[in-house]
Amino acid sequence: MATSARTILITTLAEYQTRFWIPVAQRLCAAGHDVELLAFDDRSAEMSAAEGVPVTNMYREGLKTGPSPDDRGAFDARVAAYGLDGTNFLFSHERFTFGIRDTAALRRRFMIYANAMETVLDRLKRQGKRAELVQELGGFLSVIASFYAARRRNIRNWFIEPSFFRGRMYFTPDTLGAPDVMPSPADVVSPEVRAYLDDTLTQRAIVIPKKDQHHYSAAFKKVVNLRNARRLTEKLWDQFALGKHQEFGHNLRHARVHAAMALNATRLRKLYKPIPDAPFVYYPFHVPADMALTLRSPDYLDQVATVDFLLRTIPDSHVLVVKEHPAQIGAISADRLFELARRFDNFVLLPPQTNNYTVLNRADAVISVNSKSGAEALLLGKPVVVMGDAFYRSCPLVYAVDRLADVPARLREALSAGPFDPARGAPYFESAWRSSYPGELYISDPKLLDTFAASLRAAIAEPARAN
Repeated sequence: MATSARTILITTLAEYQTRFWIPVAQRLCAAGHDVELLAFDDRSAEMSAAEGVPVTNMYREGLKTGPSPDDRGAFDARVAAYGLDGTNFLFSHERFTFGIRDTAALRRRFMIYANAMETVLDRLKRQGKRAELVQELGGFLSVIASFYAARRRNIRNWFIEPSFFRGRMYFTPDTLGAPDVMPSPADVVSPEVRAYLDDTLTQRAIVIPKKDQHHYSAAFKKVVNLRNARRLTEKLWDQFALGKHQEFGHNLRHARVHAAMALNATRLRKLYKPIPDAPFVYYPFHVPADMALTLRSPDYLDQVATVDFLLRTIPDSHVLVVKEHPAQIGAISADRLFELARRFDNFVLLPPQTNNYTVLNRADAVISVNSKSGAEALLLGKPVVVMGDAFYRSCPLVYAVDRLADVPARLREALSAGPFDPARGAPYFESAWRSSYPGELYISDPKLLDTFAASLRAAIAEPARAN
């Protein structure tokens, strides 16, 4: 039965997210939209209710509704209903990020969140309302369960992620895959995009979403940061003393991981070398736990193994230069990197603070899974071999491969072709710009909140009219 009323459902996984989504929801409500937050931690639900924003506590709701989260038969039936061929792959992000070995615990969490989502959607259906789901892109079970519950009912799910451009976002419907940027048939480049590209090359600055800027600091500083220590104490008190549910409740492990990163970063200083004078190919390390690897390009999750293969197959004329992601210094095992250095004299690990554009400018080619460094290389006219699910994979200038075994041949093609006029890539970046919207996630400046809310409304407006 056709319905006219629509409710925008927005998932929020932690307090810092909820502090952003509450004023966004208030702006959407003021513009005439029906909005409900789906809170996956107790504090977020309490905060939303206190501000008068409609909210469902998804953990508590999922415990009291639907089949028992420990019922294996009910779990298997739900997985089949969602059209999933098992869940090991979908569980892999939380296994890798949180170090969870217990499959039964992952099934239980998935069922709790799926129960809650099914209950919310049943209620809206009874009320004659059509739902539309909005989520930050992620691989956590809260996001995954919500997505597949919505997909079963043909409810549109909008995934939000930062775009290649500073202060702009992608709203991608109904897929965990990278945004599909179709090359423009025309070579027209707007003055706005031309100015942005020129400014980026002048500044030689990587694109860092404002919400992630705090990650771009030395590993040791993250450990000794007083704000982080105070926040850890607060979360542990909430979790263990008050019994509050937290979606990101692996607080002690999080602290241990950062301590290990600080130790790794200290050890790796002995391995860092300057940019070599010899010809080289550049592989930038990705954030190890990012869903861009765990779910979008799982073949390349073990990046050290990928680098090992590249070192064994790279042309004799070149060395391989790698650099840690500046937001995750020390996240790659120091032992494994030292082992690579012991076995290969064509391996160069740069200090992570090295300017990325300086490296790209000196490289003869770039190999990337789906890092933004691949797009930055295109700005400089450098040949790029792209292995994974990247938004720029559709660019006609890249050398795309479907499996790691195909990289050596494509790399030789790229090196033989050499650099190209960067102006040839500008029309593609125009298409990527037009696919994005202005705004930033989790920044509570009133003007930026206005911009974000307006972009969200614009992104979902056309499909709403079509339905």
